[in-house]
Formats: sequence, structure tokens, C-alpha cells
Amino acid sequence: MMIEIFLKTLPFFALIGLGYQACRTGFFTAEAAAYLTKFVFYFALSAMLFRFAANLSLSEIFNWWFVAAYLWGCFVVYALATAVAFLRRRSIEEAAVEAQCAVIGNTGFLGVPMLIVLMGEAAAGPVLMVLSLDLIVFSSIIVILITGSRDGRMSLGIVKTVGMGLVKNPMIVSMVLGLAWSSTGWSVPGPVNEFLAILGAAATPGALFAIGASLAGKSAERIQVAGWLSFCKLVLHPAAVAFAALMLFPVPVFDAAVMIAAASLPVAGNVYILAQHYGVAPQRVSASILVSTALSIVTVSVIIAWVSGMAGIVPGG
Repeated sequence: MMIEIFLKTLPFFALIGLGYQACRTGFFTAEAAAYLTKFVFYFALSAMLFRFAANLSLSEIFNWWFVAAYLWGCFVVYALATAVAFLRRRSIEEAAVEAQCAVIGNTGFLGVPMLIVLMGEAAAGPVLMVLSLDLIVFSSIIVILITGSRDGRMSLGIVKTVGMGLVKNPMIVSMVLGLAWSSTGWSVPGPVNEFLAILGAAATPGALFAIGASLAGKSAERIQVAGWLSFCKLVLHPAAVAFAALMLFPVPVFDAAVMIAAASLPVAGNVYILAQHYGVAPQRVSASILVSTALSIVTVSVIIAWVSGMAGIVPGG
């Protein structure tokens, strides 16, 4: 089972490696990689997310126990990473960025394409739920913590910044529009569905290539901290989420399996974008993304093999 899953995940990581090599050798420039990322983010991935959401009802995606289990697991690891940052006498801003690395995986660019292929179309609902919680809850928390600690207080301006960030995020917009369409009870017209399917199909190779291309510019400095944050993300985060979903809250076993698999993903690229934007520890985040993505080739395979066995999922079946 383990080898079988490893061989199924390998092509996904090979595409990341291809993007890495293309940029590392200069065949793809940093500017080209930035435009590819833009295409995936605004067009291909948005089409894929809209199509999945439009064919699901809110009740298939939203479950309070699921939300409680995922957030419980996240906040335990978030608190631990924050405490360790404070023990190392780091500022609130740096602690917030490190905690973000510890719990925010690459669900959009890696999770959506890979988990739906490996765990089946039924995984779309739980994966979209994890993506929504990451984007809405944690992207908001980091903005509040960084801007709040700089201003020394909470203000309406911070709330506005957070709100605008959510409204302008194409992943959130496409999921909301998809669910709004689904709530009408109308099916997506054939040509539109086909258009979305063709465009959305570009999301998988495009997103994985773009992850690799973005890694080419990253260096593994500050390796001790990057190692610790990668351990948090690849081991502690899925372990805490698994404990919450399987022991504490009545989450259906298939949904729990997808949630744990999503929690096992390496550090998300958008944490680096935030760190760079606010000028808080971008090197540390960069190294954490590089290290966690390299190690995840093994760790993600192990965790997907475990949860697939637990939930009786035939990988790629």
C-alpha cells in the first residue's frame, strides 16, 4: 500500500521538480514563473474550484464537527509553535509567521489537485472546507497579529484590510460563486461545464510546476528553525488533526481521512508572500517551504497510505 501510494504521489512531486529545474537552470525566468502562478491562481485553479463547488451543496461541504476538529488540531500546533518562538525571544510578528508555517499547508496548489486524484471526487468537499478555513481563519489571524502589534491596537482599518484580502482572493470568490450557483439547484450548462473542465485541468500541472519554480529562488538558510517548523507542519499538525477528528469529535471517517491528508501537506507558498509583504522573517519561511516540500515526498505518502487504509479508499481508484 505504502509503495503504491508513493508511486501515485511521485508524478505530482516530479512536476514540482520539473518546475524547480526549469527555473534553476534559467530556462524559465522568475518573471515567467510569476505569470504562470498568476494564470493558475486567477484562471485555472479558480475554474477548478468553481466547478467543484457548483456541483456540491453547502451541506456536503460544511459540517460543524469537521470545522471544530480541524481548528482544534490547528490551534494546538499554532499555540506550540508560538510558545517556542516566544521562548526564543522572538517578536509577536515573527511568532505569528512561524505559527502560520506550522499549520498552513499548500492546500490550494498541491492539495486540491493531488488529493482529489488520489482519494476520489468525493474528497472535493472536505478539501474545499480545509482550504476555506485556512484562507478565512488563519490568513485573517496573521494580518490581525502583525498589523495589530505594529499599531499597538486593533482598529477598523485592520478589519477592512482583512475583509478586502478575503474579497479579493480568487480562491474564496470562486468557491463562494460555485456554492451560490449550486444553491439555485440548476446544473451547470454543458458547454460551461466543459469550458471549466478544460481550464481547470490546467490547474494541476500548472500549480505543481509553479510551486517548483517558486522554490528555485529559495535557499535553506536557518536550517534549525526550518527543520522545526517542517516537523510541526508535516508531523505534529496531521497528528493533532487526526487526534481531534478520530478521538474528540464525531467526524465521518472518510472526511477525517481527507482532513488528515490535507493537514499533512508542506508549508504553503502564500505564507512567504505574506512574510515578504510585511517584511517579517521571509528567509525563515522560504527555508521552511523548501525543506518541508522536499521531505513531504515521503511524509505525505506515509500519511495518505495510513488514512486510505483506515477509510478503505483505493488510491487513484
